[in-house]
Amino acid sequence: MTVYQGETFGLLGPNGAGKTTLLKILLGITRPSTGQAEILGHQVGDRKVKQRIGYLPENPYFYETLTGWELLEYAAGLFRLSPATQRKRIPDLLDQVELSRKIARTKPLRQYSKGMLQRVGLAQALINDPDIVFLDEPMSGLDPTGRYRVREVILSLKSQGKTIFFNSHILSDVEMICDRVAILAQGRLICSGRLEELLDTTHRYFAQGRGGRLEILETWLQDLSFQQGFWQGYLHGDPYDFMASVRGMGGTLTTLSLDRQSLEAFFLSQVHAA
Repeated sequence: MTVYQGETFGLLGPNGAGKTTLLKILLGITRPSTGQAEILGHQVGDRKVKQRIGYLPENPYFYETLTGWELLEYAAGLFRLSPATQRKRIPDLLDQVELSRKIARTKPLRQYSKGMLQRVGLAQALINDPDIVFLDEPMSGLDPTGRYRVREVILSLKSQGKTIFFNSHILSDVEMICDRVAILAQGRLICSGRLEELLDTTHRYFAQGRGGRLEILETWLQDLSFQQGFWQGYLHGDPYDFMASVRGMGGTLTTLSLDRQSLEAFFLSQVHAA
């Protein structure tokens, strides 16, 4: 499996597939029993590499008596960032993850909500301005607003040219923000590639309209159905010829869109086949 510089890569798999184990191997937290892995051209665990990566675990443990600001100062100290750098970097990161500077300075972490902890956790993962950011289930347990904010942070990192590698069970978010994905099942890589390559988008159009003649529609549309005066179905045949046919029989075409298999449907089919 290869992750390319500057891309957002999503690792998918059912519970127990080995996603977190793989991520910990890449981070040098867990040693592999066999095989090799490299990050930025170096073997995993290399100190030079660790200076250039950021990490947010699924269930991070932070010292709950610290404020968010103190946590970030502590993380900055681990990377030996100068006081001057910290004074600029910490406020900028708090703004980026949309966490109030006042709350970060005054409120201890034990009083933070799940979403606030996730945001300050993202900030600590970015404190060293890493080239690669590893996120383990970054949307887990968040409400829709929290998920939206985390997505926005990831998209912001992507626009900065960062490489993002994350695990997730929330496939709709993965489909929204990832360039490529891989599916892991029982410790084995099932598939890997760009979404448009994995999800079938060829020659499957969804059509909807009203009017026309049933016997003609049946020759063009599969799974033909009628709802509230409209017909709909999946087109087999040339879309331009179909549009001409609809006009010719006095009907109105309201929708004609290329239908794509959802990532969820693809994921389930791959996991069940494995």
